[in-house]
Amino acid sequence: MKEIYLDNAATTPVLPQVVEAIIDCLKNDYGNPSSMHRLGIQAEKRVREAKGRLSSLLRCTEDEIIFTSGGTEANNMAVLGTAYDKKRRGRHCITTEIEHPSVLQAFAHLEEQGYEVSYLPVDQNGVISLDHLKSLIRPDTILVSIMHVNNETGSIQPIRQIGAMLKAGPGKPVFHVDAIQSLGKLPVYPAQWGIDLLSASGHKIHAPKGIGALYIRRGVRIQPILFGGNQQGGIRSGTENIPGIVGMGEGAKWMAERLAEEGGCLAQLKSRLLQGILQAFPDAVINGSADACASHIINVGFPGLRGEILLHALEEEGVYVSTGSACSSRDKRFSHVLKAMGLNDRILEGSIRLSTSYLTTMQDIEEFLPRLTRTVQRIERFTRR
Repeated sequence: MKEIYLDNAATTPVLPQVVEAIIDCLKNDYGNPSSMHRLGIQAEKRVREAKGRLSSLLRCTEDEIIFTSGGTEANNMAVLGTAYDKKRRGRHCITTEIEHPSVLQAFAHLEEQGYEVSYLPVDQNGVISLDHLKSLIRPDTILVSIMHVNNETGSIQPIRQIGAMLKAGPGKPVFHVDAIQSLGKLPVYPAQWGIDLLSASGHKIHAPKGIGALYIRRGVRIQPILFGGNQQGGIRSGTENIPGIVGMGEGAKWMAERLAEEGGCLAQLKSRLLQGILQAFPDAVINGSADACASHIINVGFPGLRGEILLHALEEEGVYVSTGSACSSRDKRFSHVLKAMGLNDRILEGSIRLSTSYLTTMQDIEEFLPRLTRTVQRIERFTRR
C-alpha cells in the first residue's frame, strides 16, 4: 500500500538534490568559514551562495540574511532581540492569539520581565482586524509580530497592508513576520512590504531540520541572544552549520522555481480535497475560510470523532496527517488557534490538519479520499457499538 504524506506543515521530505549537496559539502567543504585558509574560504563561499538563493526568493540583499538553528531560534531572536534593543524607547508589544508557541512563549518571557503585550483576537476565519491593530498602537509600542500563514489552519494575515499601515503611522514599531509556513508557497517580499524582520525554516522548504534564517532589514537593530565567536556580524554567534545552510539554499532555489512555475498546483489539490471531503461528509466543518487560507493547509473538523483516534486510524491506512502544530501535538489540550477562532468543543476535539507540498500529486489525493471515508466509517461503527 502506497504511503500518503499529508503532514507537510510539520515537516517536508528532504529533496534528493538537497541530500546530494549536503553530502558534497560534508566531504569537500568541511572547513570553518571563519578560518583564513583555502578550506575556510571555500566554506564561506558556500554560505554566500546559500544566502544568494534565499535572498533571491525573498527579493532582498544577501547581507540581510542571518542563519539560525531553525524557525524557533529565528522567532526568539526577532522578538527578544528587538525588545531588549528598544526597551529604553518603550516596553509595549503587539502580537496575535494564534501565533506559533515559539513566538507566544517568547512574549510570555518578556511579560515576566515587565514588558506589556497586547494579544490581537481573530475572527471565525482566523484573521485579525486591521482597525483593532491600529487602535492598539501606542507611542511606547516597539514591536508588532504577526505570522503570515497560520501553521494549523492556513489562515493568511494581511501582512502587506499591516506593513504599509505601520510605516505610515506614528512611532513606526519594528514589524516582525513569521513566514515559516508561507515561504515558497506564497509571495512574501519583506523589502517591498514594510517588513523589518522575517523568520524562515529550512525543513518547511525540503531542506534538513536544524537550520533556519532571519531576514533583518538593513538599518534595523536587534540585540543578540547568543554570545561567543562574533560570527555573522555578531548578531548570531556560533560556528555556522555549513551543510544545513547549503541544504537550505538548495531548498530555497527549488521552491523559487516551483512558486514561479507551479504555484497553482497547490490550489488544485486543495480544491479536490475540499470537494471530496464535503461530498463524503456533509457535516464536516472546514475550520477557516477557503478563500482566506493558504492552499497547502486544510483544517477540517469531524463532529463526534476524536482527532487523535482518526490520526492513528489513518496511519494504519498508510496516511500521515496531524491534529495541529507538530511542536505541541503531544499536548492533550485543545488547539489554542481553533479556540481563538471560537469553535465549539466537538469541532475542537474532532479536527485534523491536512497539508500538502509541491511533491504531493493529484493521485495522492484521489487515493487518500477513499481511505479517509473508510476510516471515518470504521470509527463511527465502532463508536456506535
